[in-house]
Amino acid sequence: MSQTPKQSSTNDLAADRTELAKYRSRAAADRTLMAWIRTSLSLIGFGFGIPTIVRSIENIHIEHHLNPVRFSVIVGLSFIGTGMFGMFVGLKQHRKLIKQIESNSYIYETSYSAEIVGVALLVIGLISFIGVIVKSMNF
Repeated sequence: MSQTPKQSSTNDLAADRTELAKYRSRAAADRTLMAWIRTSLSLIGFGFGIPTIVRSIENIHIEHHLNPVRFSVIVGLSFIGTGMFGMFVGLKQHRKLIKQIESNSYIYETSYSAEIVGVALLVIGLISFIGVIVKSMNF
């Protein structure tokens, strides 16, 4: 005697699809959080590395007229602060998204978190660029 597979109702299939969509959304949110973490850790690493490199250059006296240690510490701290801000924003965004997914009331909201961090990095880069140009031209 062969058994026929149980036919799922339309409602059961819809519920399964909804749960799978939630799972995919959760996985996407986790991947986004991991990207925030990688970016933030990179920024923090740059923040610690820049002053160390500049101090090493200063110790071997390559440029006698250039004393960028203080400036490099400020730039390094800016990178660290931006990385910490990025980590905070990423965690906050992830928590909000997970709550929306779990509550079955997901409404897409535009987030400008990545743009804010990008603008902060652009400002840090521009200030660093101008600082290096000014120091190297002895203004």
